[in-house]
Amino acid sequence: MFFDPTKKPLYGISKMAANDTLNDIKSKGILWGFGVFTLIVVIILIFLGAWWGREPDQFNVLDEAVKRAEETHATESMPVGYVYTNTLAHIAEVLLHKSGGYITNDVAPPGVFLDNISNWEYGALVMLRDATSALRNHFARDQSQSAEDPDLAIAEPYFYYENDSWALPSTEAEYQKGVEALHKYMERLQKYGGPIKKAQFYSRADNLWQYTEVVIKRLGGLSTRLTANSASGNYGPGLTELEREAADEKGTSVAKVTWLEIDDVFYEARGASWALLHILRAIKHDFEDILLDKRAMRTVDIMIKALENALTPILSPMILNGSGYGLFANYSLSMANYIARCNAAALDLRDIMNRG
Repeated sequence: MFFDPTKKPLYGISKMAANDTLNDIKSKGILWGFGVFTLIVVIILIFLGAWWGREPDQFNVLDEAVKRAEETHATESMPVGYVYTNTLAHIAEVLLHKSGGYITNDVAPPGVFLDNISNWEYGALVMLRDATSALRNHFARDQSQSAEDPDLAIAEPYFYYENDSWALPSTEAEYQKGVEALHKYMERLQKYGGPIKKAQFYSRADNLWQYTEVVIKRLGGLSTRLTANSASGNYGPGLTELEREAADEKGTSVAKVTWLEIDDVFYEARGASWALLHILRAIKHDFEDILLDKRAMRTVDIMIKALENALTPILSPMILNGSGYGLFANYSLSMANYIARCNAAALDLRDIMNRG
């Protein structure tokens, strides 16, 4: 045999093959590691999203008021209006401090993907704004020409700050200032004499009538939008051409809600029902005398019961929109039914409060 200098030794070829195999193993290992890490992150985000996306539990308005009074060492003094005001403050605190905190202004996952709880927060926020405005403009003023309460004049605008600002200033920071102003008003409700003027709360029929007018409009709007969600609703594509023309002439036609927005309207109604339920419970306590005198306590109870039914736990992982008598339930129609029931009772309450 003759020696060929152009040929490499066999051990050199084996070494190169081993290096290539080692590089392949390292590359596959990095890919597998990245895949496992991504899977773990996705699983964590899913579980975190499920936790953050839960609707808050209901709370006892009287117990929360007593707890707040104990914190300020004034358990013996809970004047009329204290429970109502504390309920508004606590609703705002729940929005800010529930699991995951305030979600609507999140810019990172999983909060940025949780549109259901974001719409829930908006529904509750609208009811909170209306109730705070009623407190500032009606409940805390003796007459239309009376001076408004200074703390409530500060609290109300903070709750009307944009609901999706995450910085400079953040929504949470502004709403927290509104809560603090409500707490100051509550402290002044408890004071008797001294250099600080005592706050007032007038639980009169005319004040409650004015607030009920706002509630009626809110509930009516939600009921109409929920009905528009239904495929077989009075505003859906199931209408005949003649019925559509009649609806247009009466000005009652409502644009059909797209299927991507069905759950948005539903959860907004859930949030509004949750907040209004607690507000009505507080009204039942602080307006007890006038409700009993007008024999309207039963009407308020009907409103509360309807909202409690509207907040029945959801068993399906998604919002169904079946036909009225079809195989699947129609969640929008069910919610619209309960809200319409509450709205009908609110109309009765308005009429009762408006009587002499």
